[in-house]
Amino acid sequence: MKRKILVTGGAGFLGSHLCDKLIGLGEDVLCIDNYFTGSKSNVEHLFRESRFEMMRHDVTFPLYVEVERIFNLACPASPIHYQLDPVQTTKTSVHGAINMLGLAKRVKARILQASTSEVYGDPEVHPQVESYWGRVNCVGPRSCYDEGKRCAETLFFDYQRQHGLDIKVIRIFNTYGPRMHPNDGRVVSNFIVQALRGEDLTIYGDGSQTRSFCYVDDLIDGMVRMMNSERGFFGPVNIGNPSEFTMNELADHVLRLTGSRSRVINKTLPTDDPRQRKPDISLAGSKLGWKPTVSLTDGLAETIRYFKKLLAS
Repeated sequence: MKRKILVTGGAGFLGSHLCDKLIGLGEDVLCIDNYFTGSKSNVEHLFRESRFEMMRHDVTFPLYVEVERIFNLACPASPIHYQLDPVQTTKTSVHGAINMLGLAKRVKARILQASTSEVYGDPEVHPQVESYWGRVNCVGPRSCYDEGKRCAETLFFDYQRQHGLDIKVIRIFNTYGPRMHPNDGRVVSNFIVQALRGEDLTIYGDGSQTRSFCYVDDLIDGMVRMMNSERGFFGPVNIGNPSEFTMNELADHVLRLTGSRSRVINKTLPTDDPRQRKPDISLAGSKLGWKPTVSLTDGLAETIRYFKKLLAS
């Protein structure tokens, strides 16, 4: 059954892949973005699709459209971008959630919030389960994003309790793949771009801190499954790859796959940078029948191919 679906932040890295998936499923897609970190180039291949519509809009302002489902992805997600204008980052998460929840209430739409593993902060529980409340510095340089997303989750669950809204909440762990911004400061894009340019690979700290890397196709599959899950199951649900790697191991993978002779250098660890990050995905498995299938090696190879082409152009 074809539905009218709104994707906020739809010209971004994850949003554009979600639009691809939804168009492939035969849905009508309204994509909105203010292009702060998103790019028309990520979705211009969809402009010829009659079921795809693009609109420039900032979610901190109300939107009046008729849709049946809403994926709320709008928010800069990399530290470099969300710390450029931290007040606007918080507004995007909080005012954006209020505006999209208000829209969902008015048109009786199901709405999904793309939350983040950053709600766990620098965790004392490992791996992170959805019942863990987190350890977040509410006055640090990352708090505009961390606390903004935490507040958005609060709003979603309060709208559900107060208004009976049909909500879904996922917590996204580190995701990578084609269409990442080359200057977003995230470790995968940093390492690949540095390796391809023959520059030093920059590791912050001693490189023993860990992350879990989920390929974008797996993430989008989990997101769509959550949106389509049974009514009354709200989440939050972790969506990420539980395979854990140190930064040193990731650098070794990138150097091997690119054939680069770049050196690895160490710099000071940023404030509030988490030491460990790994999702417990038991709930996603039992409720959504979801688990990631793309290995780090295969996913990095695809991502490297994308960046090679991008840098060559």
